[in-house]
Amino acid sequence: MKVTGFTFIRNAVKFDYPVSEAIRSILPLCNDFVVAVGNSDDNTKELIQSIDNQKIKILNTMWNDSPELKKGGRVFAVETDKAFHTVPDDSDWAFYIQGDEVMHEKYLDTVYSAMEKWKDDRRVDGLLFDYLHFYGSYDYLGISPKWYRKEIRVIRNDKSIYSYKDAQGFRKGNNKKLNVKQIDAYIYHYGWVKEPEIMMNKVKNASSFYEDKDLIRKISNRDAFDYSSIDSLSLFSGTHPNVMADHIKRKNWTFDHDMSFNRLSARYKAKILLKKYLGVNTFYENYRIV
Repeated sequence: MKVTGFTFIRNAVKFDYPVSEAIRSILPLCNDFVVAVGNSDDNTKELIQSIDNQKIKILNTMWNDSPELKKGGRVFAVETDKAFHTVPDDSDWAFYIQGDEVMHEKYLDTVYSAMEKWKDDRRVDGLLFDYLHFYGSYDYLGISPKWYRKEIRVIRNDKSIYSYKDAQGFRKGNNKKLNVKQIDAYIYHYGWVKEPEIMMNKVKNASSFYEDKDLIRKISNRDAFDYSSIDSLSLFSGTHPNVMADHIKRKNWTFDHDMSFNRLSARYKAKILLKKYLGVNTFYENYRIV
């Protein structure tokens, strides 16, 4: 069985993306790894080169900043596809990881076993992971329904598969959802854990790729991100991936959340009740579990 990892990244240092940790977290499962490094204003390319020059292949890319690709973050999917289409034809699986996602080492055996088990079953397009979304600090998790709970991160090396919308998930052929197997493994998402000033810069940059003029206008004069504007969090009681140890040590801000202020909108509460008591799922699911 051959596995190729792939991702895309731009300005990882400038916006404090733990992309090195992301790649290293799944590298033990990969025979090789493709990283589409976009035109950056920092030393992102040097950072990627420092990880593992035996396994990692860098694909230098230029992001298309046209208005067409700034609708809904489409440019992120385009960059993902550039990396995926560089995955060698003899690879069985392609393991996708984004620049702010990390997998705990305790899941390595589980993921390997699942890839091996379903490798020759062409009915299975990919593997579905659960998610933990950290927010504000490495001690809190976002728990409201607005956080996506699952997503596909291992896909069959089938080039009819493509990155969907803003690169959150995948589809194939004529807009078909992938048939996936749920596995007992989590992806740790750290996209909302940064120093407040860096977080605000990241939000400003990201909003420019969605043509969200209202958001851009709203945050244009802000210097630091306000983490207090969150609906519902829980304390994280587990351990972080080993590769994140140094990154977490460099944390130099504090964030505390009073759990008594947790709140969910009536809309989200209704969605939860519908699923729990009537079995009606109105949440977004970009996959088909088989």
